[in-house]
Amino acid sequence: MKRVLFIAAGLVLLAACLVPSTQESSSPAPAFELKDLSGQPLTLSQFTNKVVVLNFWATWCPPCRAEIPDFVETYNAYKDKGLVIIGVSLDRLSPKELVSFVNKYDMTYPVAFGTEKILDDYQPGQYVPATIVIDKKGMIRSRHVGAMDEGSLKRLFLKLSAE
Repeated sequence: MKRVLFIAAGLVLLAACLVPSTQESSSPAPAFELKDLSGQPLTLSQFTNKVVVLNFWATWCPPCRAEIPDFVETYNAYKDKGLVIIGVSLDRLSPKELVSFVNKYDMTYPVAFGTEKILDDYQPGQYVPATIVIDKKGMIRSRHVGAMDEGSLKRLFLKLSAE
Protein backbone atom coordinates (compact mmCIF):
# COMPACT_ATOMS: atom_id res chain seq x y z
CA MET A 1 0.00 0.00 0.00
CA LYS A 2 2.81 2.42 0.90
CA ARG A 3 4.49 1.67 -2.42
CA VAL A 4 1.29 2.55 -4.33
CA LEU A 5 0.97 5.84 -2.42
CA PHE A 6 4.63 6.65 -3.11
CA ILE A 7 4.18 5.98 -6.84
CA ALA A 8 0.96 8.04 -6.91
CA ALA A 9 2.68 10.96 -5.15
CA GLY A 10 5.55 10.74 -7.64
CA LEU A 11 3.15 10.88 -10.58
CA VAL A 12 1.42 13.95 -9.14
CA LEU A 13 4.77 15.71 -8.74
CA LEU A 14 5.80 14.73 -12.28
CA ALA A 15 2.52 16.07 -13.67
CA ALA A 16 3.09 19.35 -11.82
CA CYS A 17 6.44 19.66 -13.58
CA LEU A 18 4.92 19.08 -17.00
CA VAL A 19 1.95 21.45 -16.77
CA PRO A 20 3.01 25.07 -17.22
CA SER A 21 1.35 27.62 -14.99
CA THR A 22 1.42 31.41 -14.98
CA GLN A 23 0.60 33.69 -12.11
CA GLU A 24 0.20 37.43 -12.55
CA SER A 25 1.42 39.60 -9.70
CA SER A 26 2.51 43.12 -8.84
CA SER A 27 5.19 43.31 -6.19
CA PRO A 28 8.51 45.17 -6.10
CA ALA A 29 11.39 43.21 -7.60
CA PRO A 30 14.29 42.77 -5.18
CA ALA A 31 17.63 44.21 -6.25
CA PHE A 32 20.01 41.58 -7.58
CA GLU A 33 23.63 41.37 -8.56
CA LEU A 34 24.86 38.53 -10.71
CA LYS A 35 27.91 38.13 -12.90
CA ASP A 36 27.56 36.98 -16.49
CA LEU A 37 29.86 34.29 -17.85
CA SER A 38 32.48 36.86 -18.81
CA GLY A 39 32.47 38.30 -15.28
CA GLN A 40 30.46 41.43 -16.09
CA PRO A 41 27.93 42.54 -13.46
CA LEU A 42 24.21 42.21 -14.11
CA THR A 43 22.07 44.28 -11.74
CA LEU A 44 18.40 45.19 -11.77
CA SER A 45 19.30 48.88 -11.44
CA GLN A 46 21.18 48.89 -14.75
CA PHE A 47 17.99 47.86 -16.56
CA THR A 48 15.73 50.75 -15.53
CA ASN A 49 12.89 51.34 -18.02
CA LYS A 50 13.35 47.89 -19.55
CA VAL A 51 11.34 44.71 -19.26
CA VAL A 52 13.56 42.15 -17.49
CA VAL A 53 12.98 38.42 -17.85
CA LEU A 54 14.74 36.19 -15.32
CA ASN A 55 14.70 32.63 -16.62
CA PHE A 56 15.74 30.08 -13.98
CA TRP A 57 16.90 26.96 -15.81
CA ALA A 58 19.39 24.07 -15.88
CA THR A 59 21.28 22.27 -18.64
CA TRP A 60 19.96 18.85 -17.50
CA CYS A 61 16.32 19.96 -17.83
CA PRO A 62 14.64 18.95 -21.16
CA PRO A 63 11.91 21.68 -21.04
CA CYS A 64 14.64 24.26 -20.29
CA ARG A 65 16.62 23.21 -23.35
CA ALA A 66 13.43 23.17 -25.45
CA GLU A 67 12.56 26.79 -24.63
CA ILE A 68 16.04 28.20 -25.39
CA PRO A 69 15.41 28.77 -29.14
CA ASP A 70 12.22 30.75 -28.33
CA PHE A 71 14.10 32.89 -25.81
CA VAL A 72 16.92 33.49 -28.30
CA GLU A 73 14.46 34.44 -31.06
CA THR A 74 12.51 36.81 -28.80
CA TYR A 75 15.65 38.37 -27.34
CA ASN A 76 17.15 38.98 -30.78
CA ALA A 77 13.91 40.56 -32.01
CA TYR A 78 13.30 42.86 -29.02
CA LYS A 79 16.62 43.53 -27.24
CA ASP A 80 16.89 46.91 -28.98
CA LYS A 81 13.31 47.72 -27.96
CA GLY A 82 13.80 47.33 -24.21
CA LEU A 83 13.80 43.58 -23.56
CA VAL A 84 16.42 42.05 -21.25
CA ILE A 85 16.57 38.30 -20.76
CA ILE A 86 18.93 36.83 -18.18
CA GLY A 87 19.35 33.08 -18.06
CA VAL A 88 19.93 32.17 -14.40
CA SER A 89 21.61 28.77 -14.47
CA LEU A 90 20.99 26.51 -11.49
CA ASP A 91 23.64 24.03 -12.63
CA ARG A 92 26.61 22.83 -10.66
CA LEU A 93 28.94 23.02 -13.65
CA SER A 94 32.26 24.74 -14.04
CA PRO A 95 32.10 28.11 -15.80
CA LYS A 96 33.92 26.51 -18.76
CA GLU A 97 31.26 23.77 -19.04
CA LEU A 98 28.43 26.30 -18.90
CA VAL A 99 30.10 28.52 -21.52
CA SER A 100 30.40 25.46 -23.77
CA PHE A 101 26.67 24.72 -23.35
CA VAL A 102 25.71 28.37 -24.00
CA ASN A 103 27.79 28.40 -27.17
CA LYS A 104 26.35 25.06 -28.36
CA TYR A 105 22.80 26.41 -28.01
CA ASP A 106 23.69 29.85 -29.47
CA MET A 107 22.30 31.62 -26.39
CA THR A 108 22.67 35.30 -27.32
CA TYR A 109 21.21 36.68 -24.08
CA PRO A 110 23.27 37.01 -20.88
CA VAL A 111 23.64 33.92 -18.72
CA ALA A 112 24.77 33.86 -15.09
CA PHE A 113 25.04 31.28 -12.35
CA GLY A 114 22.23 31.56 -9.82
CA THR A 115 23.11 32.49 -6.26
CA GLU A 116 21.47 31.61 -2.97
CA LYS A 117 20.52 35.28 -2.63
CA ILE A 118 18.62 35.50 -5.92
CA LEU A 119 16.87 32.22 -5.14
CA ASP A 120 15.91 33.47 -1.67
CA ASP A 121 14.81 36.87 -2.97
CA TYR A 122 12.87 35.72 -6.05
CA GLN A 123 11.55 32.35 -4.85
CA PRO A 124 11.26 30.78 -8.33
CA GLY A 125 10.00 27.55 -6.79
CA GLN A 126 11.23 24.00 -6.84
CA TYR A 127 10.71 23.31 -10.55
CA VAL A 128 12.59 24.53 -13.61
CA PRO A 129 12.21 26.23 -15.89
CA ALA A 130 10.72 29.14 -14.00
CA THR A 131 10.45 32.59 -15.54
CA ILE A 132 9.89 35.82 -13.64
CA VAL A 133 9.07 38.98 -15.58
CA ILE A 134 9.77 42.45 -14.20
CA ASP A 135 8.16 45.52 -15.76
CA LYS A 136 9.83 48.84 -16.62
CA LYS A 137 9.00 50.22 -13.17
CA GLY A 138 10.73 47.37 -11.33
CA MET A 139 7.60 45.41 -10.41
CA ILE A 140 7.31 41.63 -10.73
CA ARG A 141 4.36 41.16 -13.04
CA SER A 142 4.46 37.49 -13.99
CA ARG A 143 5.70 34.19 -12.60
CA HIS A 144 5.64 31.27 -15.00
CA VAL A 145 6.57 27.69 -14.11
CA GLY A 146 7.28 25.39 -17.04
CA ALA A 147 8.54 26.01 -20.54
CA MET A 148 7.51 29.36 -21.99
CA ASP A 149 6.88 29.58 -25.72
CA GLU A 150 7.90 32.42 -28.03
CA GLY A 151 4.35 33.71 -28.55
CA SER A 152 3.64 34.00 -24.81
CA LEU A 153 6.98 35.69 -24.17
CA LYS A 154 6.45 38.19 -27.00
CA ARG A 155 2.87 39.00 -25.93
CA LEU A 156 3.98 39.62 -22.37
CA PHE A 157 6.88 41.82 -23.47
CA LEU A 158 4.70 43.86 -25.85
CA LYS A 159 2.05 44.36 -23.17
CA LEU A 160 4.53 45.49 -20.52
CA SER A 161 6.62 47.63 -22.86
CA ALA A 162 3.50 49.56 -23.90
CA GLU A 163 2.65 50.50 -20.31
